Amino acid sequence: MDLEKSMMVSAAGLRAQSLRMRVIAENMANQDSVAASPDETPYRRKLVTFSDRLNNELGVNTVGVKGVTYDKSEFGRRFEPGHPAADPDGYIRTTNVNGLIEAMDMRQAQRTYQANIRAIEAAKNMMLQTVEILR
Repeated sequence: MDLEKSMMVSAAGLRAQSLRMRVIAENMANQDSVAASPDETPYRRKLVTFSDRLNNELGVNTVGVKGVTYDKSEFGRRFEPGHPAADPDGYIRTTNVNGLIEAMDMRQAQRTYQANIRAIEAAKNMMLQTVEILR
């Protein structure tokens, strides 16, 4: 694989992890949300799924975003009988976002993003060294 292709593969990884970090940030921003009424649902956690894609132009496989889906896990419940969204038993439904899991996911996405940046920098440095040798 030539250096240009390796840079394009890393750039695809940067795009994928960038979207993942945006979705995680949205989840974290909504981790304290609750349903507005007993009949409504609170914010549902979003997940990014990745896929392996053949880039015909480059002739290599790159990572791509397959889609953004919703976490199907159960919503939380909190006893707040005075809340307008409380059910007849006094419970409100809370989001299924866990801040600790989101923080770990964000850290993993940041590390993957940084690894792709380092791979691009390494390829760039090899290109520059090649040019220097050829002078």
